[in-house]
Amino acid sequence: MENQIIEVQPIQLTKEDFSSDQMVKWCPGCGDHAILHSVENVFPNLGIRKEDFVVVSGIGCSSRFPYYMNTYGFHSIHGRAAALATGIKVANPKLSVWMITGDGDCTAIGGNHFIHTVRRNVDFNILLFNNKIYGLTKGQFSPTTPKGTKTKTSPQGSFERPFNPGELVIGAQGNFFARTLDTNPKHMTAIFIEAEKHRGTSVVEVLQNCVIFSNKAHELITSRELKDENQMMIEHGKPLIFGAKNDKGIRLNGTSLEIVKIGENGITESDILVHNMHETDPGVHVMLSRMMPPEFPVALGVIRAVDFQTYNDEMDETIAHEKETSKIKNVDDLLNSGGTWTIE
Repeated sequence: MENQIIEVQPIQLTKEDFSSDQMVKWCPGCGDHAILHSVENVFPNLGIRKEDFVVVSGIGCSSRFPYYMNTYGFHSIHGRAAALATGIKVANPKLSVWMITGDGDCTAIGGNHFIHTVRRNVDFNILLFNNKIYGLTKGQFSPTTPKGTKTKTSPQGSFERPFNPGELVIGAQGNFFARTLDTNPKHMTAIFIEAEKHRGTSVVEVLQNCVIFSNKAHELITSRELKDENQMMIEHGKPLIFGAKNDKGIRLNGTSLEIVKIGENGITESDILVHNMHETDPGVHVMLSRMMPPEFPVALGVIRAVDFQTYNDEMDETIAHEKETSKIKNVDDLLNSGGTWTIE
């Protein structure tokens, strides 16, 4: 019988294929709605079968996400989404695994799981919704709440220094970190696609607004009057320029970044730092991740994207090596290995 050539048709999916029939119970105006719609737009364009997506979450407002996606999903327990997502990806590497988490779920009770997932470079995507507050439990300060913020658990103002998720990821030897805004669906969509393309742990921080307990937490970045001066869209290979007139830039001055104005004091575009997201040395990436208003504009886009062997690849290589070299080939070999003795 002659071999038959089977033509594989490209996967044709739409946003509607991923829309759940469940009622979305986030508050009206919550930034989570925009993130959900962006993910619904991303999934059909990845060339992945619908049944190969898995959405995993922990606890929090963001963690309702699996109910609102028409995919396989797992709503886990507080802070443990990374452990579940790791198990899923290791057990079935072909799956596209997306972990949805919030700043409280991820960087507080889930902090240990989070940093070690990043360190191990497990091949899945983490979307970290950062609204700088505990929303589901009604407004307590979180590890990303700015110092001095008055909340239900800090009525005199929080005196704790907050985490910067980008700095945390890169400090944990992360290879992919990006930042985007819930108010910019087009940018979110592009960044989520870049996250899926990356092999290894990709972390995307979404600056997201909680209209009830932390409204306008990102106002310096998102307000119509201030955003042009406080947002810097970064792209690989392009100079770090921002401002309403695109006349400001970031320059490396010794070991620090500084803002300069193009056209003043002999400054030209050639003096502006060019973004290299593939640079293995994390120094500049850490500085970019730390930039925040009012001192600096916030860097939005892919800050770091470095190729490095994934946890999945290393585990597969270890298993293959052991299969080839081990004297134990089956259960009988295992039971009869090592020291034995006879009881009389």
